[in-house]
Amino acid sequence: MTDPRPIEVLLAQPRGFCAGVVRAIETVERALEKYGPPVYVRHEIVHNKYVVESLKNKGAIFVEDLSEVPPKAVTVFSAHGVAQSVEEEAAARGLPVLNATCPLVTKVHNQGKRYTSKGRTLILIGHAGHPEVEGTMGQVPGPVLLVQNVDDVAALTLPADTPVAYITQTTLSVDDTKDIIIALQQRFTDIQGPDTRDICYATQNRQSAVRDLSKLVDVILVVGAANSSNSNRLREIGTEVGVASYLIADGSELNAEWLEGAKAVGVTAGASAPEVLVDDVIEALKRIRPVAVSVLPGREENIEFRLPSELTSA
Repeated sequence: MTDPRPIEVLLAQPRGFCAGVVRAIETVERALEKYGPPVYVRHEIVHNKYVVESLKNKGAIFVEDLSEVPPKAVTVFSAHGVAQSVEEEAAARGLPVLNATCPLVTKVHNQGKRYTSKGRTLILIGHAGHPEVEGTMGQVPGPVLLVQNVDDVAALTLPADTPVAYITQTTLSVDDTKDIIIALQQRFTDIQGPDTRDICYATQNRQSAVRDLSKLVDVILVVGAANSSNSNRLREIGTEVGVASYLIADGSELNAEWLEGAKAVGVTAGASAPEVLVDDVIEALKRIRPVAVSVLPGREENIEFRLPSELTSA
């Protein structure tokens, strides 16, 4: 039975798809239109089951290794980027490749290459095992040292006067990396790194929006996949500031007990979660309580990234 007490639902702004995700999904859809199915995609194009399943239904086939791709089959690299060895393997096999790597990830690759070309030891701030991190480490020639926290910085065995440089995983914000960067700057006397303006705008904006949301609500629902780094971080931020926060894939995972005693619920979505899933969560909320939905004022995003040239040429 529906609880008769109304609940206020505040939607974070911005939320959901970023420009890199839009470009990646559109790359697969346009490839299917232009070349016909099947189109092979190395790794999940973005970390969201709904998106992956909908592309599968249109004829995309997702693989984890290029050995699973038949000869001459159109192949798409995911938004997370790939190692140079993967690019070389595709070229050696003559696979027609569409690179859906987010331009902001490519920018990090290029920064890393510039630093190492100047003889600096490169340090990557990121999560071990994340496909973006694996791709970045495989794009930069020479060793790349991965640090995930301040303790990892202390454990580095390099002399203090080693010329070093750092780059960061794009799904980490200025706030996420701040303490690690300070630790690196205290540890090394000759250190360079990118301007904070080079941090992924989408990650920073979504995290800032959750912080704003957390001041106004009793519960935060983050729509996103369990394997989505940026979605998990949004949930963590809500929890860190003392608001009960839950990561849910869609409305089916909503637990009515989370809403007990709540007057206002905040809803946001990770950068790889489509708005249709946010709508699904709102519909699930309506089945529990009457809702009044409003959108918080926030930063407008109007960035667009060009599709791979193979899909824009006649």
